[in-house]
Amino acid sequence: MRSKLAVAGIALALVCLAPSARAQCRADVPQARLIGQGPFCFLGFCLYDAQLWAQRPPYAFDEPFALLLTYRRAIKADTLVDAGIREIRRLAQAPLPAATLDAWRADMTRAFSDVAPGDRLCGVFIPGHGARFYNNEALTAEINDTDFAVAFFRIWLDPDTRATRLRQSLLGESP
Repeated sequence: MRSKLAVAGIALALVCLAPSARAQCRADVPQARLIGQGPFCFLGFCLYDAQLWAQRPPYAFDEPFALLLTYRRAIKADTLVDAGIREIRRLAQAPLPAATLDAWRADMTRAFSDVAPGDRLCGVFIPGHGARFYNNEALTAEINDTDFAVAFFRIWLDPDTRATRLRQSLLGESP
């Protein structure tokens, strides 16, 4: 009987902890509210659903915000990293040094893992500091590089993003 009570107690504790664990990435953003959301689809395949959590739209990167991606398809981590580096390079104002791109690739490799349908990756922008990354609410990396953080989140928030409709949805604008 004691073991059944112990198991029930542990299960209850896990249930009680779950809501705060699920909100961890948004907890890094004081007074976070959902600014916008939408799917990212490419050639008719929807890869993920995105949500932007902030106090207000992050036009100037002067306040913290969280970008939460819930995947619809399985994608390998190296594919995520390669796509991210390509977009960072494409959106850069000037060519980035190879050493910078190599360092950022290593940071992203540390932050990301393979994803399956239903997995959630969350990035939190922290002004003057950098970014934190979560995989299914577990902290995977803290990157203390503001230049990297701005370059990374520009993938979704820059006016020249490839995902213009998603950007509009994330910022709460009509696509």
